[in-house]
Amino acid sequence: MKKVIGSPGTVCGLLLRIGQCTSAAASMSVMLSTKNVYNCTAFSYLIASMCFQMLWSFWLACVNVYALKYKKDLQHLTAVSLFVGGDLVTAILSLAAACSSAGVVVLYARDIKYCDVHDCLRYEVAVALSFITWVQIAVSFHVSFWIYASV
Repeated sequence: MKKVIGSPGTVCGLLLRIGQCTSAAASMSVMLSTKNVYNCTAFSYLIASMCFQMLWSFWLACVNVYALKYKKDLQHLTAVSLFVGGDLVTAILSLAAACSSAGVVVLYARDIKYCDVHDCLRYEVAVALSFITWVQIAVSFHVSFWIYASV
């Protein structure tokens, strides 16, 4: 079977998982560092989603390290179906959290002028990082699904 760039068990796949983990952790950290973060349900959902994404990506990064160290093949039906299912769930959760939080940031910044009193730059950075996380998980899902279709 031909190796796809970013597939599980490759160096590129490991770098993709590390990028997902770090951008999710950064988004969560930036959002947690803001004031009044728990006043908005969308921001709380973003924190929970990014925490789940960070744990999922860290676990898969550890699996990739193991596969690279011991030269194991992760492209068999059981493993790939687990990757596809997990990536699909985390991608949907991440996109929903990013979009809902982005909507609240736009509401705060443009409609009710909430940012005149509070610093919304951190909210915007956290949302931008969550969209970066979603793009990375979408790439992982696409690669895993492509491999799943060919297994």
